Amino acid sequence: MSASVPTRQLGRNGPRVTGIGLGLMSFAGWYGQKDTSVESSLALLDRAHAIGERFWDTADIYTGSEQRVGEWFRRSGKRDDIFLATKFAIRAGADGSRTIDNDPAWVREACAASLARLGTGVIDLYYVHRVDDKTPIERTIQAMAELKRHVVSITLSKNMKGMLTTTREGKIRHLGLSECSAATIRRAHAVHPIAAYQVEYSPLFLDIESDRTGILQTCRELGIAVVAYSPVGRGLLTGAVKSLDDLPPDDWRRGVPKLGGDNFPRIMALVDRIREVARRHGATPAQVCLAWVAAQGDDVIPIPGTTTLKYLEDNTGALKIKLTADEVAELRRYAEETELPGDRYPSS
Repeated sequence: MSASVPTRQLGRNGPRVTGIGLGLMSFAGWYGQKDTSVESSLALLDRAHAIGERFWDTADIYTGSEQRVGEWFRRSGKRDDIFLATKFAIRAGADGSRTIDNDPAWVREACAASLARLGTGVIDLYYVHRVDDKTPIERTIQAMAELKRHVVSITLSKNMKGMLTTTREGKIRHLGLSECSAATIRRAHAVHPIAAYQVEYSPLFLDIESDRTGILQTCRELGIAVVAYSPVGRGLLTGAVKSLDDLPPDDWRRGVPKLGGDNFPRIMALVDRIREVARRHGATPAQVCLAWVAAQGDDVIPIPGTTTLKYLEDNTGALKIKLTADEVAELRRYAEETELPGDRYPSS
């Protein structure tokens, strides 16, 4: 990893990665960005590498994202500089429908397809993106563990007895989970150590911390890193969005119940509070959000996404902002006062 960006350990026994990662869902255009062209994406990855942001997170369901990362690897020849995470389990149908599939056969097929799109021989961190309701998680994790380390048996010559068994590096290095229950985390970890758990975590979304879910407590007990996606409240805590009408017509956030209706003015009130703290540090609201999420523990790694070079550099610089203990508590108080009803995802 580059020395220019502070690092954090990925779980109790995992490697060190940059303390703020780069989420690449934006490459799929889900936020309705005007410029998600291949060349603009590659320019963003060039800059991320140059400034030392080298923990990249994508998924097979992020249309075109894996291919763009693979193209960057091909052009740059710098695959080994990047700690690469991707995910499987959400299958898109030809009719636009989506299903969740954790079957071992799909684990193997999805992994092979991701490796081909990425143009690499190994995935550093492979997540179960979502858990289905029919496949025991133990079977899924066992299939992933088999991909992690292949066993190759070689028959010796007839003048020698027995078999010589050697091992070679497999197709994935570390296993991860995303958006599943604490009980599922425990069951999975009992089969094979889980390095990271990815979940939405920001001043807007604190469910991971609750006694009801028990997720943060479980991850810390088992030594699993928390990788926080949407750490800036899906972009709404930047202060750049004054109304949902400001969003492009095809932006999926328009249909999220938790972000709309009477909730939106409450989100804007939280932005005002965050902006007050940002002024004290000469920072942006987004940087303060990222600094706050990172301040929740050395085991928490935020992975904001962007398609904009300026925001990329702002995000990476957030680790330089040192919130005081009082400011961390102040922002927590504001966040807890802004508890929002409704679902985090659109109904369809």
